[in-house]
Amino acid sequence: MTRIAALLALLVVACSGESCTDPAITPSAYTTSDAVISSESVFIVELSLACANGAQSVTLYADVNGRQFPVTRGQDVGKYQVSWSLPHKQASSGTYQVKFFDEESYSALRKAQRNNEDVNVIEPLFSVNIDHRGAWNGPWVATEVVAALMGILVYYMAYSAKNTIQA
Repeated sequence: MTRIAALLALLVVACSGESCTDPAITPSAYTTSDAVISSESVFIVELSLACANGAQSVTLYADVNGRQFPVTRGQDVGKYQVSWSLPHKQASSGTYQVKFFDEESYSALRKAQRNNEDVNVIEPLFSVNIDHRGAWNGPWVATEVVAALMGILVYYMAYSAKNTIQA
């Protein structure tokens, strides 16, 4: 019986991710800037993570405005990425704060959400701010309309000049 308990304890320790102390991050971000060619605004955050304790297989979760997303680990050691999308009307311009949690703080966050407690008390491992300028919806007037108006204007001027000369 003690062997089974020891084996289960070993499995729990082996399956859980490492914890990161004193994280050093190098983030980069991308947001959609053109609404004409896409149906939603996309946000992508890539980061390099180095921990003071040398942890390499840290499991991370991201929280953006109360929505949680899993963070994928890249093939390179210490590379992570999280992405999400919103309809253009909901993705207003401004700064979005992305909070990153390790397994322990993420479980505390989920527990606080389930119990309707204050989630701002739970400290993230680190956070990244993303500046989104909003998505461009195209020109106010289509180029075809401008070209048609210019054609009508040139025709009117030519017709008026012809009538003035013939008069």
